Amino acid sequence: MIGSKPRLSPQTRVCWGFAGLVCLGTLFLSTPWASAGPEPVPVPDALFTATSAVSLTGLVTVDTGTVWSTAGRVTIALLIQFGGLGFMTMASLLTLAISGRLGLSQNEDAQAEGRGVDHGEVVWVVRSTILFTLGVELFIAAVLALRFSLAYPHSGILEPLWFGIFHAISSFNNAGFALQSDNMISFNTDPFILLPLALSLIIGGIGFPVLLELARRFRWYFFNHGQRRRWSLTARFTFIGTLSLIVAGTLLVLLAEWRGALSTFGNQYHLKFLNAFFAGVSPRTAGFNALDYANFHPSTLLGTDILMVIGGGTGGTAGGVKVTTAAVLGAAVLAEIRGFNSTTLGARRVPSETIRRALALLTLSLLLIVGAVTTLLFLAPQFTTDQIVFEVCSAFATVGLSTGITPDLPFSAQAVIICLMFAGRVGPLVLATAFASRNKPRYYDYPEERPSLG
Repeated sequence: MIGSKPRLSPQTRVCWGFAGLVCLGTLFLSTPWASAGPEPVPVPDALFTATSAVSLTGLVTVDTGTVWSTAGRVTIALLIQFGGLGFMTMASLLTLAISGRLGLSQNEDAQAEGRGVDHGEVVWVVRSTILFTLGVELFIAAVLALRFSLAYPHSGILEPLWFGIFHAISSFNNAGFALQSDNMISFNTDPFILLPLALSLIIGGIGFPVLLELARRFRWYFFNHGQRRRWSLTARFTFIGTLSLIVAGTLLVLLAEWRGALSTFGNQYHLKFLNAFFAGVSPRTAGFNALDYANFHPSTLLGTDILMVIGGGTGGTAGGVKVTTAAVLGAAVLAEIRGFNSTTLGARRVPSETIRRALALLTLSLLLIVGAVTTLLFLAPQFTTDQIVFEVCSAFATVGLSTGITPDLPFSAQAVIICLMFAGRVGPLVLATAFASRNKPRYYDYPEERPSLG
């Protein structure tokens, strides 16, 4: 229509939505009310914290438990919650609550955030996502609050309750923010703290589409007298990939750190296995650490880098390039090695367009990581390459694990980390959605010629 304003794409609105959340969070965190001290927290630290919370990363430049006031910590928790549920999902929920229906624009926005559903399902998905998220968080909060109130010194009932609520929100959304200065190291001998956190991390990292498919299957099984339905390819390989990567991460820490970081537990083998398991779960974009990563062997850091970049399930709170992307590319490589003309995954043929999109997503992600590593090595030459690579992978994959160098980086390097965290939250997700919605047919073609490879 003449004179009408050009309509922003859903992907663009998602980016602006998250950017708006970061700006609002920065504005409030830089006020005197958000600071526990007499002076407001500097704007650069407020910006870094707000970006880290909205992107569900967990990297910090100031101590969360001591620098921020109660109002500041509540703000961080709200930013994590909004970032985890998604800005457009929350907007869709508000629209649904006010008008009782969603328009086409809200449907597209919810889809653009990676929920992976059709227009007709968006209303049900938005409601289910909110209810499921709050249900899991309330359960984990109750378990953590009960354990903290029974086993640790506290002042009043509100302290353990707040401990449970904050860490339940942080864990389910895979944010990794903790109220303790040493993150979870103080609780590395307590399975009643670490195991509920690990469970929450795994559930949140699987992805909402897969969790909703699981709910549909239970509903189908119940109402159809035990009849079974076939799992989707995404669900099957999200479950398989999640389990495989957790086992791989656990074994990596056990083998590489048995005489290293795990040696602090002496002959208490159950604690070694507990902390190895927790360290195997955390790189799936969680960010909680019960061991000091600054003391890890370089091989452990490298393996953790790989786990962080792979990430979790599509459409969830996890970052990275996603498990299904790694599965598709792995299947394509295996098919090429075996000389097959097509790529199969779980007795299903994978379209070539999907393989190209997965390859493009991984390539763009690696280019961003390499560019950031090169920049940080120039801006912060006092740190080792292992430390810089670990920090960059953690920021891009929105994990939040660190070897402890984040507060000591110059602001120019911290600005790079801020951009990485934001790109890691909206970049791969928006790129994948843009690729999936783009279909430009070519009405001509060129002669074929095969260049030499290898």
